[in-house]
Amino acid sequence: MTQNKILLVDDEPAFRELASRWLANQDYHVKTAGSLEEARDVIGKFDADLVLLDLSMPPHFDPQVTLDSLSDFDGRPVIIITGHADRDLALKAVSLGAWDFIAKPIDPDMLAVVVRRAITKTKLEREITQLKKATTPQDAASYIGHSDSAQKIRALIERIAPTDVRVLVTGPSGTGKEVISHTLHNLSHRAAKPFVSVHCGAIPAELLESELFGYMKGAFTGAEKDKEGLLSLADGGTLFLDEIGEMPLAMQVKLLRVLQEGTFFPVGGREQKHIDIRVISATNADLLNKVETGEFREDLYYRIKGVNIETQALAARLEDVPVLLQVFLQNIQTQQSKSLQLTPEALQWFREQTWQGNVRELKNAIESVASICPAGRITMEDIQLLYPNVQSTSANQTITTATANQGTLDEQVKDLEIRLIHHALENSQNNRTQAAKQLGISRQGLIKKIERYGL
Repeated sequence: MTQNKILLVDDEPAFRELASRWLANQDYHVKTAGSLEEARDVIGKFDADLVLLDLSMPPHFDPQVTLDSLSDFDGRPVIIITGHADRDLALKAVSLGAWDFIAKPIDPDMLAVVVRRAITKTKLEREITQLKKATTPQDAASYIGHSDSAQKIRALIERIAPTDVRVLVTGPSGTGKEVISHTLHNLSHRAAKPFVSVHCGAIPAELLESELFGYMKGAFTGAEKDKEGLLSLADGGTLFLDEIGEMPLAMQVKLLRVLQEGTFFPVGGREQKHIDIRVISATNADLLNKVETGEFREDLYYRIKGVNIETQALAARLEDVPVLLQVFLQNIQTQQSKSLQLTPEALQWFREQTWQGNVRELKNAIESVASICPAGRITMEDIQLLYPNVQSTSANQTITTATANQGTLDEQVKDLEIRLIHHALENSQNNRTQAAKQLGISRQGLIKKIERYGL
């Protein structure tokens, strides 16, 4: 176990000796300094977790000089030691950034408590900061892609993230709806508060109300104590309602009240609770169609809609495949500490698949292939181990066709999109609605592409 490090700064050699020996017996790694100048030198070489600093230090023995030196310790917690139990100095030290204040003669038990609390809090703050950096997207670039649709989505995220406007994210499964929702939260003024995700179709209808609203002891059989619901947990932050189109009608009525009034009653409770949350919803369903069929309340639809962000199927933005692969490979390389890159033939194969599972399927595919590939290059032979029906690159008709014109990347993507649209229209007997569904894009999106390419 790593020892916590303490820098003890005091001008009395006897005190330094006794205090450092006692702290060492408490399993701390201690360095000492007899002056502020020596302390500045030690701190540069000794990454202390805590500084114990005497208030009256040579050569001036002026407490103000010591207090002015607090900034020299780079944000580490500093506990001020003094031989003068002066309350005004204590308050001044704390106001200038000291963690705490302890007077001589020092009570060892009191010192143990103060030191332990200071080190524990500092370690927790560091861990939280590191965890946020490691797991939290920091900007709208978290939604990856060079396509027009990806760029428009990023621009929209940057505009609306700082506001509290409700957002409805729609689009096929696996296209990054949850990534968008996380990014909206992380760029908002609520970023330090919770992001609570609820999959409306994964929780049984009879349990959804108690999960969202919480319940009081005795509300039903098995309710042996009060339990906070997800709404309370999200207070001050963001509530993400995933697949909201699957929410039961009875629950939709109760959610509408929450959105209208910002209040709710826990199951079995009589005391109204107030919450302040931002609501972001997502669905792969056509909610307007559900409104027409009576499966989704119209008033709730317009409450959650606010701003609509529509994601596209990966097949409609194939130019994003290479950059997505690059990001996924970088993550794999970081996790597995091995260098990987795609051969041109392997990259072409990834670009030409339909990816009905969209970005999620692409990510799983590259991770699976990378897992069986030694460090180096991912080739068609590696892909064939997991996809036995894939022909060799020399005989692969789709690759041969796509690379035949040897044009620029944009030209080849355009050529591939035209062929996919032709194929979908042929399969659907020129039914544009059906063709759009096959391609995973909206009917209007298909019409725009037909017009753009003059088909």
